[in-house]
Amino acid sequence: MPSTDHGPGAAPADAPPALPRALARLTQSLNALGSLWIVGLMLLINADIVGRNAFHAPVRGVTELVGLSIVGIVFLQLADTLRCGRFTRADLLLGPLQRRRPALAAGLESLHHALGAVLMGLIQWAAWPRFLDTWAVGEYVGALGDFMAPVWPVHLLMLAGLAVTTLSFAWVAALHARRAWALARSRP
Repeated sequence: MPSTDHGPGAAPADAPPALPRALARLTQSLNALGSLWIVGLMLLINADIVGRNAFHAPVRGVTELVGLSIVGIVFLQLADTLRCGRFTRADLLLGPLQRRRPALAAGLESLHHALGAVLMGLIQWAAWPRFLDTWAVGEYVGALGDFMAPVWPVHLLMLAGLAVTTLSFAWVAALHARRAWALARSRP
């Protein structure tokens, strides 16, 4: 069984691999932007509630803005979720495998993250034409003369979040592949 002492500065085997500093800062910044957006939505929803109940005058467009915002927030915070190792997954197989066959576990981790990068890239590729359409036609939510909000900024944030998540998945896949290679070579 491998030693639990990883030496100074070493991360445990189940810790998420570190992203390059600039990419880590970018993921954290997008996450912070998403969190601030949540706070803004909470204030907007509360203002709508107070407006409805106290003044019989709701804030226009709250429903539309909340609907758009959920999509934007999810994609802004996606890459940081990966950076922190909080993507949902089942470790039923991987946990015991890391103890018994760490090189194979690292190889599976690399495959998992490479497939994640491919999937995020495919979603981004599929979302790109939709962004171009919303930009070109000026698509909006709401009702003309009442409340209107453009859709394209949310699609742009979605593409940005997907791009950063794709890079993060690819980086982590490469780190796990390197670890698998090193473990396989050091095994007697």
